[in-house]
Amino acid sequence: MRSLAILCLVLLAAAVPGIEAAEPPALEAVRKAMGIPSEGARRGQQDAVGFASTAPQMDEVVRLSAGGPAPEVLGEAPRGPVLGAVCPHDDYVYAGRMVRAVLAPVTAKTVVILGVFHKWRAFGFRDRLIFDPYQAWRSPDGDVPVSPLREAVMGGLSRDDFVVDAAMQDAEHSVEPIVYWLRRQNPQVEILPVLVPTMAFDRMEALAGRFAASLKAAMDARGLVLGRDVMVVASSDAVHYGPDFDYTPFGEGGPEAYVKACAQDRRLLKEYLDGPVTRRKAKGLTGKLVDPTEPGRYRIPWCGRFSVPFTLLVLEDLEGKGRARATPVAYATSVGWPELAVTDGPRKTAPANLYHFVGYPGVVFTRAGGR
Repeated sequence: MRSLAILCLVLLAAAVPGIEAAEPPALEAVRKAMGIPSEGARRGQQDAVGFASTAPQMDEVVRLSAGGPAPEVLGEAPRGPVLGAVCPHDDYVYAGRMVRAVLAPVTAKTVVILGVFHKWRAFGFRDRLIFDPYQAWRSPDGDVPVSPLREAVMGGLSRDDFVVDAAMQDAEHSVEPIVYWLRRQNPQVEILPVLVPTMAFDRMEALAGRFAASLKAAMDARGLVLGRDVMVVASSDAVHYGPDFDYTPFGEGGPEAYVKACAQDRRLLKEYLDGPVTRRKAKGLTGKLVDPTEPGRYRIPWCGRFSVPFTLLVLEDLEGKGRARATPVAYATSVGWPELAVTDGPRKTAPANLYHFVGYPGVVFTRAGGR
């Protein structure tokens, strides 16, 4: 959750296909709004409110996130080579326990992070991947290098497939909390951050195929193995429920609406993110979350409505048909669990109540046969 006014404007704009940006925000304006602005070859921090920005703040978040109550367990933890995960990106005080649980098995030195681009309408941008131009990202525990795989992957793509844009990357918060947690787990981690904006499924499928082929070629050339040296994490929160989000199919809120919205999230996880990773599931999930005839119009406001299906497609292409498996491991919400009682640092960027809540999906991808 971001500041309430900004988040509501973003979500409402995403629901109305006719709204387009008159002029994209300038880099100077974007950096002025960052909690810690980017400088030179170092990416700063967009959200210094919801996420930790110093090592002592990260210490407290990590310590408190280990305490109960634990997120809801959805199934047996998968065994075997871990290929990646789906991880939430809400404020640490709300989602810290989930981030900890989901990212624990993500131990590769290089992690491809496929993020959301919430502000695609503000920039008038869609249909192409967004890479960053930085050498490193700052984190509470020190800088995190960007993997040299980035240049190799871009080199294998068409110029119509992507852009390199500091302003769009600086404006987005969905990758940051994952980077910071991975850096805490592994000080040697390197990242390849990519934003996946709005696009039709056919475009997504073609783009994911080329991205996976380029990534695989870059990995093969360096002797890197998916699940050992490289893993893939999709950033996504689940349902955003309430009048502020323009999403109230079960009533404006209250206990009954909360129970039904959470049940809907669990059904989506069970139907599309459990078992073999397939194109059919990627397309089915996309159709549940957005209008296929106008993907800028959501049906269910998961903010990872493009990053998650894109990840499914990439993993199937990297592993081969039927060889990657998804397992829902945990679920939580912003109101169903107590907030982390931090004394310094991360705070709430928006309220959490039965009329304004967010769901958190936790999924781990493994190689088939390792369950």
